Amino acid sequence: MSDHDSAPSSGPPATEGQPRKAALAAWVGSALEYYDFFIYGTAAALVFGKIFFPDSDPAAGTLLALATFGVGYLARPVGAFVLGHVGDRFGRKKVLVFTVMLMGGATFLVGCLPTYDQVGLLAPVLLVTLRLMQGFSAGGEQAGANSMTLEHAPAHRRAYYTSFTLNGTQAGQILATAIFLPIAVMPEDQMLAWGWRIPFWLSALVMVVAFVIRRTLEETPVFEQEASQGAVAQLPLAVLFRDHWADVLRVMVAAVIASVSTIFTVYALSYAVNTIDLDRTPMLWVGVLANVAALIAIPLWARLSDRVGRKPVFIGGSLGCAVLMFAYLWSISIGSYALIFLFGILMFGVVHSATSGVWPSFYGEMFSARVRLSGTAIGTQIGFAIAGFAPSIAGAVAGSGKDAWLGVSIITAVLCLVNVAAVATGRETHRVPTEDLGLRGPAPAPPAVPAGQVSGRA
Repeated sequence: MSDHDSAPSSGPPATEGQPRKAALAAWVGSALEYYDFFIYGTAAALVFGKIFFPDSDPAAGTLLALATFGVGYLARPVGAFVLGHVGDRFGRKKVLVFTVMLMGGATFLVGCLPTYDQVGLLAPVLLVTLRLMQGFSAGGEQAGANSMTLEHAPAHRRAYYTSFTLNGTQAGQILATAIFLPIAVMPEDQMLAWGWRIPFWLSALVMVVAFVIRRTLEETPVFEQEASQGAVAQLPLAVLFRDHWADVLRVMVAAVIASVSTIFTVYALSYAVNTIDLDRTPMLWVGVLANVAALIAIPLWARLSDRVGRKPVFIGGSLGCAVLMFAYLWSISIGSYALIFLFGILMFGVVHSATSGVWPSFYGEMFSARVRLSGTAIGTQIGFAIAGFAPSIAGAVAGSGKDAWLGVSIITAVLCLVNVAAVATGRETHRVPTEDLGLRGPAPAPPAVPAGQVSGRA
């Protein structure tokens, strides 16, 4: 990333160095935040069914554990409404500091929980409570980071800069999966007794580091200009649903593309280990390598969308996921590790990254600055709530047998096509000046970009 590439704009001038700093802070903060969020998903697939729901048969215990993963997504829309209001009313920075503190604290406490054998039903109740706290935090995290980076970014490189939020999310998933690799090879009695707690306890370090980083962020020029002019909305939600209700609905429907991530991360791991009886370690490595590929692919897809538009890249990625999920789950069903690695990395690491690289800018560009954080947060988190339950719903509908992969693949493909319909009917925004985003009427003329910057060099 380079800071000399800010294109001229009639909007508020960016502070020197802030586009890169904002993107870096979003990347690090998201990586640390989603490390916390994803270690829960891994533990739900591998451990929680046995220690929090031991009275259930193995299949039912796994479904209950996966449902606790989905419960976190129920709290995300609530967090979106509350934290969206705070971010649009009082500033993006306050939201980013609060979310990482809440997530880190809740995750640390999960590692301190007693098991079902120790306290009975109180154990899963406490587990669900802490998961709800995680979900509330996540409800404002990505929207806050996306708004921060989008409003600092040069107008002609908004997708590139905002993509670092999702790039950080992938890094968090790598950390979450990698930390479980040594845990997964422990003897099962030790893993169930204490080993699973280690990743959750490490979140104390995560919380401190992320807090220090985010405290150094500066507020965006767009928000500071609104505040200085007294233009900040006193009731952002009222403005949002008066002027942007259709955009909220579109983002909500499009955001179900996150089902690809939850099916890949949670359902496929559980299906491989608990149904097909594959080894935990190589399945965890699929996630690590796919996310390493995503670290490279996400900013590249984002740069492409800065050139050709958001919609073609987004739609292409969604259609690719619809097809490749069949290949990935089929390869698990036949127990072919070579094909599992091939299709897993191709689908999630490369093709799904096209959607991840584009949606942070595409969704944020639908809204004016007065309601950007609220609109992005509410729309995405309601869609993500659906995606959060995709693993448990797909597992319940398709059954628990070895042939369940086909039904789950069909469900995933349908959700991808729903995303395609929502994106295809949206407005192309990659050439709209930042200060004109969210305005109604014909698209304004594209901003002037110096010739040497058209190439999108990093």
